[in-house]
Amino acid sequence: MQTEHISKEQVFSDLDGCAASERTLAVVGSMNADYTVTTERLPGPGETVNAGPLIVLPGGKSGNQAATAARIGARVHMLGAVGDDSNADFLLDKLKAAGVDVDDVLHVEGPSGTTVITVDSRGENTIVYSPGSNARVSVEYVEEHASVITGAAVLGLCLESPMDTVIAAARIAHEAGVKVLVNDSPFVPQLPRELVENSDILLVNEHEMSQLLGIEEPADGDWDAMDWDAIARRMKGFGYEQAVITLGGDGSVVIDDGECHRVPPVTVKAVDTTGCGDSFMGTILAGLASGLTLVRAAHVAAYVAAYAATGHGAQASYGTTEQVRALFA
Repeated sequence: MQTEHISKEQVFSDLDGCAASERTLAVVGSMNADYTVTTERLPGPGETVNAGPLIVLPGGKSGNQAATAARIGARVHMLGAVGDDSNADFLLDKLKAAGVDVDDVLHVEGPSGTTVITVDSRGENTIVYSPGSNARVSVEYVEEHASVITGAAVLGLCLESPMDTVIAAARIAHEAGVKVLVNDSPFVPQLPRELVENSDILLVNEHEMSQLLGIEEPADGDWDAMDWDAIARRMKGFGYEQAVITLGGDGSVVIDDGECHRVPPVTVKAVDTTGCGDSFMGTILAGLASGLTLVRAAHVAAYVAAYAATGHGAQASYGTTEQVRALFA
């Protein structure tokens, strides 16, 4: 496995390129209102713990991915659904403030998507998801807005929307030659073959990768000691010649056409890791749309996601190019 060494100056240059690109990216999926409380420690089963004030923040995996890409200057078009509750305007206003085009977002009766998040003093979290309006993002809606997908350079998908809708969006993009990046989250251990065949890049964490490919995790947690060339072959057999495997605070591994590239972590004092994975994916989408290779995009994403860990919430913690540069300069 190759360990990639890309200078901070090159990363910053690539980050600037995300804003300079005229190409757009599309995200199809979820928007949620995140109800977040902070506790000293996460409760065990049946246990009650005291928490700080309840904070309502904008979230949803797809909304987060769109917001972080737009915050660093990418041109982002969001497709999804909100309800007719007060959270609908709240979510759309926050995305618009980040720079996301939400003109084609669907409005339906009923509640918008919500999550209930508990964050402990170390920045770890638990998340419970209620889909609400996200469950109403239909195949017909995606087909009606196919021009948004086919006009993009890359499409981002996660699995907080109905699977039929995710597959339809991937198929529309694939048939138009648009690169498709799928985040298998919330995790599905057996991805539908049609989704695999109509997507180009898979993004998973190390535990999800192990379950998907039937690989035993290292007993000592040393993922660098794994046979990544063998993992790349297994991933190709699964259906992906390109993949990104995140390793939590240890960085990531990028598989690209049989070659494995180790992308080191960017170390920060974490305040809240909620939404960091979405920030990582959203930045990769922005990088790919600007013409970066998958490896170079992952390096930029490491910095942007690390910045997000220094603030509270998901979208509320995402930084602009200038903010990211200032923190790590």
